[in-house]
Amino acid sequence: MKALVYRGPGQKSLEDRPQPVLRAAGDAIVKMLKTTICGTDLHILKGDVATCAPGRVLGHEGVGMAATFLICQDIVAPGGIIANIGVHGHKVDLHLERLWSQNISITTRLVDTVTTPMLLKTVQAKKIDPTRLITHRFKLDQILDAYDAFGRAAETRALKVIIEF
Repeated sequence: MKALVYRGPGQKSLEDRPQPVLRAAGDAIVKMLKTTICGTDLHILKGDVATCAPGRVLGHEGVGMAATFLICQDIVAPGGIIANIGVHGHKVDLHLERLWSQNISITTRLVDTVTTPMLLKTVQAKKIDPTRLITHRFKLDQILDAYDAFGRAAETRALKVIIEF
């Protein structure tokens, strides 16, 4: 199976890895059809996460981009909620001078599964169309290009990058 492997700051490679095996009765092997890139992966690749040793297979999901947080501040209605989920990778401005009189709530959280049921209900109710968030698509053999595009999100306007197997 193929995997993206961290080889040290600024170094990554797509490598062959052993197929997973079931070891315990509760284990499961899940076939992935698509995945995405998390901003935390970019921090790991820059060398910002000292606990991540070379040889680590990268891959988990999260999204956060400074531009989207700013857009949320522009479009939130009085009494609304801005949910800041995930990491941005750099400084993000909160414009209290514009929001202070609007009774805005701001929630923060790293990406986890706590809000997944709410997200799924929102998608099922057609309140959001998740396909509109996908800005770039790549095949697995283009994963290095995908990381390059996501790493230069301000330039490439990458919001959500999908990698298809």
